[in-house]
Amino acid sequence: MKQQHNRRIWLIGATSGIGYQLAQDMAKAGHQVIVSGRNRDKLDELHAGDPEHFFPLPLDVTRFDAVQAAGQVIQKTFGGLDTVFYNSGNCIYVDVTDFQHGDFETVFQVNFMGLVYAIEVSLPLLRQGRQPYLVGMSSSAAFVGLPRAEAYGASKAAVQYLMDALRVDLAAEGLDVSTVFPGFVKTPLTDLNDFAMPFLIDVQQASRFILKGMEKRDHNIHFPKRFTFFLKLLGNLPSSWKTKLVQRTSRS
Repeated sequence: MKQQHNRRIWLIGATSGIGYQLAQDMAKAGHQVIVSGRNRDKLDELHAGDPEHFFPLPLDVTRFDAVQAAGQVIQKTFGGLDTVFYNSGNCIYVDVTDFQHGDFETVFQVNFMGLVYAIEVSLPLLRQGRQPYLVGMSSSAAFVGLPRAEAYGASKAAVQYLMDALRVDLAAEGLDVSTVFPGFVKTPLTDLNDFAMPFLIDVQQASRFILKGMEKRDHNIHFPKRFTFFLKLLGNLPSSWKTKLVQRTSRS
């Protein structure tokens, strides 16, 4: 994003992991970054470190009224947006011996409905912006059904479909849409995983991959490619082959 300075960016999910690193890298590139998340201390920490480029805006993405109120603050303060990046995410692994709908509701509320709320509120703001750009965080888990990832993977597959459809419908307005599909990135969320994570990268690497893709406005930004290409290939295999291969990674 080096070639487009002074963009007004709303980064939702900026208080940890990839989002926290992205926020810092965006600010270093000269952008005005409106940082949102539930951790007020982290938002204040960003602002204190660079008050010129960070505007802290606490937000609970599971409440539409809160997202709506945040949009009103942005309209009043900035008069529109140039980029919206929805990064908020949650993960609950499913135990099929104790299958519960509540796990799906919790994950979808953050990963998908929060994105929907943000899009509804931010589209009018983006339409006032310069070269408007919408970015959503999916996951490489969307490429293939993985053990215990029924809730997480389904929510990220829903993000992929939503962003693909929006890309078509918003093209006539000149509003670009990108979807990010990371592999395993070392964050507080993945620190909770109790299984091997191949090709694990750090948040600094992830941020570089994302910002490079955003510079080119790639439709799909996926990384590290040696991992994501494998999952894409696996997802395109005949169902019987795919099921047998993936079953080998299942604990059961």
